[in-house]
Amino acid sequence: MESITSSKLFTTRQGTILLGVIAAVIAAIALIVYLNHYRNSVKGNPTVSVLVAQKLIQKGTPGDLIRQSSGYYKATAIPKAQVKTGAIADPSTLAGQVALADIAPSQQLTATDFGPTTSSVADSLPPNMRAVVVPLGSPQSVGGQIGAGNHVDVWSSFNHVNRLLFQNMYVLGLSGSNVTLRATPRQAGLLIYASQNGQMWLVLRPAIGTIQKNPAVIGIGNLATGH
Repeated sequence: MESITSSKLFTTRQGTILLGVIAAVIAAIALIVYLNHYRNSVKGNPTVSVLVAQKLIQKGTPGDLIRQSSGYYKATAIPKAQVKTGAIADPSTLAGQVALADIAPSQQLTATDFGPTTSSVADSLPPNMRAVVVPLGSPQSVGGQIGAGNHVDVWSSFNHVNRLLFQNMYVLGLSGSNVTLRATPRQAGLLIYASQNGQMWLVLRPAIGTIQKNPAVIGIGNLATGH
């Protein structure tokens, strides 16, 4: 008798409608349960938008350069429980600050990573680096368009040959025709020699997306061939 009733339920039009209604009710209940679970999970795990480094931010990088240039950071929603103490949410707080240590990509920017800008270049130098001053003319310093926090390539012109000495050097400051670069002791010596015995040119690099290439040597042969 039960099998006959079940068979009629599936074969009659009324039975089909009833099954559809039952399926709809079950789906609605499942949706309500899911939404309640989602709301509870969101309430239990709120997120906070903080600044996260998109690339390496080197020690000594001015906060004004970081906040004004794209690519240094990204506002990212982080679970509140994972937000570091002093995490920075507003880029304007970086004004007048300087990075006190290297900040790795994907690292949250915090108040302890930055400090007030000081007049002492030595405060922004790690133990293995030096500050070297190179006297340059206006064209050689990109028409005075470079400043503290920029990155440059250094070319040397000597005996009618142009050579790419160094790439991605950090500019500590610019005063008149004097440019202060952060360098290793060996780089400092080579820069001093190049400035005394030839002519040096700085080439401004973009703030993001820079690519390192093998050092180049350009001479009269390159001008003749165009390569």
